[in-house]
Amino acid sequence: MFSPTIVTLAAEYAPTHTLSDGILVGLGFAMIVTFMTLIMLGRSTPMIALILVPTIFGLIAGAGLGIGDMVMEAIKDMAPTAALLMFAIMYFGIMIDVGLFDPLIRIITRALGNDPAKIVLGTALLAGVVSLDGDGSTTFIITTSAMLPLYLRMGMSPVVLTVVAGLINGTMNILPWGGPTVRAAAALGLDPAEVFVPMIPSLIVGVIVVFAFAWFLGIAERKRLGGSVDTSRFQDDSNGGSTVTGGAGTGGTGSSGGAGTTPSGTTPNGRTPDDTVPDGSDGGGVLVDVREDNSNEHAQEHVSLSEVEEDPSDGLTDTMLDPHRSTLRPKLIWFNLVLTLVVMVALVADILPLAFVFMVGTGLALAVNFPKVKDQATEMLAHSSSIVGVVSMVLAAGVLVGVFSGTGMVDAMASWITSVIPDSMGAYLAPITGLLSIPMTFFMSNDAFYFGILPVLSESAAHFGIEPVEMARASITGQPVHMQSPLVPAILLLVSLAKVNLGDHHKKVLWRAVIVSLAMLASAIAVGVIPLAA
Repeated sequence: MFSPTIVTLAAEYAPTHTLSDGILVGLGFAMIVTFMTLIMLGRSTPMIALILVPTIFGLIAGAGLGIGDMVMEAIKDMAPTAALLMFAIMYFGIMIDVGLFDPLIRIITRALGNDPAKIVLGTALLAGVVSLDGDGSTTFIITTSAMLPLYLRMGMSPVVLTVVAGLINGTMNILPWGGPTVRAAAALGLDPAEVFVPMIPSLIVGVIVVFAFAWFLGIAERKRLGGSVDTSRFQDDSNGGSTVTGGAGTGGTGSSGGAGTTPSGTTPNGRTPDDTVPDGSDGGGVLVDVREDNSNEHAQEHVSLSEVEEDPSDGLTDTMLDPHRSTLRPKLIWFNLVLTLVVMVALVADILPLAFVFMVGTGLALAVNFPKVKDQATEMLAHSSSIVGVVSMVLAAGVLVGVFSGTGMVDAMASWITSVIPDSMGAYLAPITGLLSIPMTFFMSNDAFYFGILPVLSESAAHFGIEPVEMARASITGQPVHMQSPLVPAILLLVSLAKVNLGDHHKKVLWRAVIVSLAMLASAIAVGVIPLAA
């Protein structure tokens, strides 16, 4: 199991002591606290915080002019992910616009009815099933494409969608092909099956807890919306042939609702498209793109979910189910379905780089569905806002990663954490590792944790008779929290597609994710696959 690549990674993340370790540890934690405070309090956008906070702390740490090389090295590693997300957003945005997912939405609508609680449970179920492919980005794109229009039609908060999708995907992330389990096994020279299979009961417990959270969130939404919802307000508006489409999902034309406009250019409640309303207290404000069929002009409008609830006449049009949008291609539905299936198979088979798969898929989708060059340009422009938002955050995360690793903060923090555990606690290193995995995998990459910290902890645990496989199992229980990290591109994609502020997402998801992780750890200890004490 010890391939040259694994040995190289292990050596790369091996902690080393220097006289400045204490300073680097302090700066590392201070940088994390500063970043999270700015995001949670809404004092900065994630992109700005990801760029400026690490830059300031990197300069304080003595990076000097070398900080540029550190950042560019990290951005090189981020570039394939940025390309993947860019073309994945565009591809699925095109598929939404041409109507590929319309039948699925109709089926889901009929099955779930108008009960917010059932819709939230349906979100958890759909995201959980799609998470079986092991790719968070694909899961969030498909889940958001299918469910976000329903949330907007019902006046439900998109934050609930991101919380539920993020929780279930993080829980399912311990699948052996998901990444963390493979890393833990590789770092300790184990078979991934040895790590994962005994953890299946723990996985089931985690899924049950997530569904419980989903149910209570759905009940809360049902109460907030006043019980049953009058679906008559979702009927198509007829405003002189003008069709309104939304862009709160994957771009300008197909993933959300838009507020209808009257011939005079105002919305039904009298506001003009340029009027803005602050986001609701739950962070559920939605940025909606209003576009007429025969015009390339765009106007943007903030719609507060609480306002939608108070004014039923201002109904959100479900654009994915709008039978009149000009981008529909019903005659090409079988081509688009086969193309999407081929793309999905190529992703799972991992025979080609994921970014290249979506590049080819996007090229074919545009060429066949929009043969005119002008239409292709319009379609790409329609999704540009979503692409710029998520790709900029991914590349900005390269600044944080570059400073973390380039200045030695990650190594210093790993060394400090392993050194502060007293010998008297050695017999409890397995549950301690599980507890450490919760914050550590949130604040650092999986590679840094599994190849830098886990081997050191496992070596120490071996002196107390704790097996490496038991340490590996404990180390993956923090994944529900890890998936909410701003260092994970997939979660940036999720909040971007749903037009949810990252800080609002964190306020509602982090404590729930911690509970899911603790439930998984406790259940694993209860069934004996992770020892409470040696």
